[in-house]
Order: sequence, then structure tokens, then C-alpha cells
Amino acid sequence: MSVVVVSGTGTEIGKTVVTSAIAAAALAAGRSVAVLKPAQTGLGPDEPGDVAEVVRLAGTSVTGVELVRYPEPLAPDTAARRSGLATLAPARIAEEAARLDATHDLVLVEGAGGLLVRFDEAGNTLADAARLMAAPVLVVAPAGLGTLNSAALTAEALRARDLTPLGLVVGSWPADPDLASRCNLADLPEVSGTPLLGAVPQGAAALAPEAFRAAAASWLAPALDGTWSAQSFLRAWPA
Repeated sequence: MSVVVVSGTGTEIGKTVVTSAIAAAALAAGRSVAVLKPAQTGLGPDEPGDVAEVVRLAGTSVTGVELVRYPEPLAPDTAARRSGLATLAPARIAEEAARLDATHDLVLVEGAGGLLVRFDEAGNTLADAARLMAAPVLVVAPAGLGTLNSAALTAEALRARDLTPLGLVVGSWPADPDLASRCNLADLPEVSGTPLLGAVPQGAAALAPEAFRAAAASWLAPALDGTWSAQSFLRAWPA
């Protein structure tokens, strides 16, 4: 497993901080890491984007690549159309991932929003790029009410396209989780048919980078170079 697509059940649910944690854990395990952000939206040309945040949190040894940027915070296809800039085809994403894969142990491809957000006029999505890359997809999900349905739909969409769901990571686990969050922790693997591979604590991005890197492995399962145990976490937060 050298290329992994990081998608989500929606937007603003912690994809970038999860990507940062995976990168940090992989680096600590002695692996070389590249992070590819196909499309960054909602930022001007000189503003730091998601790639810069991953490098800040995980470390400057991460190779960060952003392919296109659109100024308005919209789906890439819509943002491209409104800005008059060119859209991004899945083949371009796959080509860049392959280039990075040739020189890195792990390539993380972070999507924009959810799995089926459109990248171009033809309706191509991150799922189409994942198919070209033959890459498994890690799904980032929120903890609270409503996450079961969106996680199940995302996993169903992946399997309908013959894509492999690698697992689920909770993108922002609250310090004082409510009943829905605690129940969802046990139910997410059941409804999605995919293993729970981690839970990143709420506010992790506010940690000093050194503290973030030191803790990252404890938030992720061994499949992601971490030490986190789903069983132990479930026992710590019973429903």
C-alpha cells in the first residue's frame, strides 16, 4: 500500500488533520511521505492551503504538491467554471500520484469535500481518480449524529465502483463525547463494513507541531503506522 486516497463523508470534518497525523506517523516509522492535494478551493494564490498545514504539522520532510487552486470555496468544478480556470481531470491526478509514488514510500492524496464532489465538466470525481490509481480509500467521518448514514453511503459508493475502502478514521473526537458519538463509535464499522482505524482528538491541529508529531501514532491503528486500538478505545468510551 503506497498510495492512499483520503476522502470524507463531507467537508470540514478533519481530512487535513487526519492526513497530517498519518504523514507524521509514517515519518516516525521511517517512511518517506508525499501529500498530494489535487484541488484547493477558497484561497488566494499566496495563502497557505491544506498542503502547507500538513507540512507544518507533520514536518518539513513531507513532499507537498498542490495541482490547482481556485479562489472561491466551492466544489472544484463549480469553482473552476466561475473563475474561468481550467478544470482538473482524474488522469492528471493519477499521473502526479504515480510520479510521487516512484520516489516515496507513501503518497497520501487528499480530496476536496466528499468522495463524489465533481472535479470537471464531465462529472469526474475523486472516485474516478482513485480507480485510475488503483488506490484504497480512507474515509474520514465526524463523530456525531448523522455520521452513520453518510459513512454507509460513502462505503456503498466505493464498493459500487469496485474501490476498496481501507477503513474509517474519526476526524475530530470530542473531549466530552455525547451519547450519539459514543454509540456511533461502535456502529460505524458495522454500518460501513469497514474497520475503524483511528480517532483524532478535537483540537489536535492547535497543538504545537512537535506535540502533534509525538502524539500522532497514538491516534491511529497499526495499519496506519500507529498504536491505537479500536477495542481499547471502545472500552474507554462505552455507550
